[in-house]
Amino acid sequence: MPPARSNTRRAAPLEIALRQATALELGVPVVMRVNPRARRISLRLDSAGRTIALVLPRSTDAEAGLRFLAAQRGWIASRLAALPAAVPFADGAIVPLRGEPHRICRALDPAAPAVAIVDREIRVTGEPAYLARRVRDHLIALARHELSERARACAARLGRQVGRIGVRDTKSRWGSCSATGNLSFSWRLVFAPDAVIDYVVAHEVAHLAEMNHGPRFWRVVASLTPDSVGPRAWLRHHRLRLLSYG
Repeated sequence: MPPARSNTRRAAPLEIALRQATALELGVPVVMRVNPRARRISLRLDSAGRTIALVLPRSTDAEAGLRFLAAQRGWIASRLAALPAAVPFADGAIVPLRGEPHRICRALDPAAPAVAIVDREIRVTGEPAYLARRVRDHLIALARHELSERARACAARLGRQVGRIGVRDTKSRWGSCSATGNLSFSWRLVFAPDAVIDYVVAHEVAHLAEMNHGPRFWRVVASLTPDSVGPRAWLRHHRLRLLSYG
């Protein structure tokens, strides 16, 4: 008679390696995956999610990936040290809105709105456990409203029409424009100064006229916003800071 099958599922090699990676105490979670198209082991720090992504070719076993990860301790430590400190949405935290610092604080008046922005404060009612989610939801809604108004006004100056306007939590692009005229923006732009928000909106709206980054495109951008060099430099310099909130 064959032996009875165990109901306990055997851990896959990647699962075992991930447990061992956790034991390395690198300071951030590790995500390990196999990419059939990869030709070599690669390591990437997700600055926004604060995780390490370890990608293995199909022909490479998990143990080799683990050895590679351990050998990169110094690189990981230096990259983590360069990241700005995370700023969670919590009572007393300071976050910028349109470039101006605002303090998050609990509002004790039960009749007050769930979230209100008054006198450079983000006042939040309700239980402390819901504070972070309420702040995030409110800021996303605020970003959607601000960006939509600016985009439609900007498009009207070009005599163009905008399709849908959405906001997302993108990590590498501040905005995009589809071939059908739909615009999408990172909601985290709500933390940036007005001039930076205006530039990103102008950049994406200009794509309604020129779906490229040629000289004509930049002339359209210049017609919509007085400065593009300054905001572009600001975004490069402060990208990680914008991703650190929440």
